[in-house]
Amino acid sequence: MSALLAVDGLDVFYGASQILFGVTFELHEGQSLALLGRNGAGKSTTMKAIIGLAPPRRGSVALRGARLAGSPDRIARAGIGFVPEDRQVFPEHSVEDNLLIGAKPGADGRRDWTLARVWQVFPILARMKGRMAGRLSGGEQQMLTIARTLMGNPDILLLDEPSEGLAPVIVERIGELVRELRDMGTTLIVAEQNLHFCLDIASHAVVIDKGAVVYTGTIDALRADEAVMRKYLAV
Repeated sequence: MSALLAVDGLDVFYGASQILFGVTFELHEGQSLALLGRNGAGKSTTMKAIIGLAPPRRGSVALRGARLAGSPDRIARAGIGFVPEDRQVFPEHSVEDNLLIGAKPGADGRRDWTLARVWQVFPILARMKGRMAGRLSGGEQQMLTIARTLMGNPDILLLDEPSEGLAPVIVERIGELVRELRDMGTTLIVAEQNLHFCLDIASHAVVIDKGAVVYTGTIDALRADEAVMRKYLAV
């Protein structure tokens, strides 16, 4: 079966400094992939390279065999949804308005995600639909950012450090939400340094260290590989 997303040999530089070194992996439809590594390993840069915020100097990213290139908005319209780690909401707009700002059909015209479906999957947002987004807690803003991205009906959802800076009880709720999305068939890439957050979410894993891929396989195989866990994930 051909890959939904193929990341091939990405070299990414920030100025004269090389951050990614030949990053390569594949993602198939319906998979949930954990992109793991310590802080500064290159996880967020990989996400930004896929969405076009950090264009690679070498290598390519292809969605359903078609190369992704150009501006982030063009790549988003092609079917990639990106949830950044800094939870960028529109603070002076209501929850509902934030969702409507992100609404668009998928690349193939699908409208699986509507306001009605968001209210069903995110009941906490339904209860505060008229509240200004800037008055939400960090966890609520994280949920809103995920929901707003889903309103764009992406083929793949990229989540960059979704547990970062949140209280443990909120991290648990975000984890439940991501598992629910996975069980709905959403194709996911979750970049995290929190391995435990990903163990019950991901079907597959890619481990990055110093900008290079050092492990690719199933999450169960990673769980059993004590050497990789100890060397690269400090577990």
